[in-house]
Amino acid sequence: MLFGKKISYTEDDFQTVVDACVAGSDQAQRYLYRQFFGYAKSICLRYTSTREEAEEVLNEGFLKVFKNLGGYDPSYPFKVWLRTIMVNTAISNYRKQKKHSEDRIALEDAPYLGFEEDIVSHITAEEILSLIQHIKPVYKNVFLLYVVDGYNHREVGDLLGINEATVRSHYVRARALLQHLIRQNYPHLYPGYRVEKRLIEH
Repeated sequence: MLFGKKISYTEDDFQTVVDACVAGSDQAQRYLYRQFFGYAKSICLRYTSTREEAEEVLNEGFLKVFKNLGGYDPSYPFKVWLRTIMVNTAISNYRKQKKHSEDRIALEDAPYLGFEEDIVSHITAEEILSLIQHIKPVYKNVFLLYVVDGYNHREVGDLLGINEATVRSHYVRARALLQHLIRQNYPHLYPGYRVEKRLIEH
């Protein structure tokens, strides 16, 4: 911003906010940051292991947002554009940290149980996202990219640096591990639970 010149924008007109940010308005940048902070942070939390790591990815992601805002196409939904940057930043962080072999909990030997859609329908998205944090990052990220953020298998492979066949294999494994966690944490949702419970109690 030259000589402290004030750059005006209208909060009801998002494009003027973007233009002011590009022109260097600190006030407009703070406004945009506050408006999308919660949304962006929720993405970062999904793809990281700790809140501290999520904060680092969030800050780096917003730096990229403001650096590349001049190239934003207003005909494209801003939240989708922002999500792409945050996801890419989180995945870059994941690859940099080399967490491919790090276990969250020992689930590698969990049996394959299939994925019972009718059971999953009784669990909230927040509960599923909480459970998915407990499996290996490589499986978690494949699941999140494909199921939550809508990337196809080829795109997931490109982001993670693995081939499409491996993506498919990891996705199947992620579903199996998630099903195992659901059985552990929500046994009452499964057929036979009440009968087994009565037998145990008596």
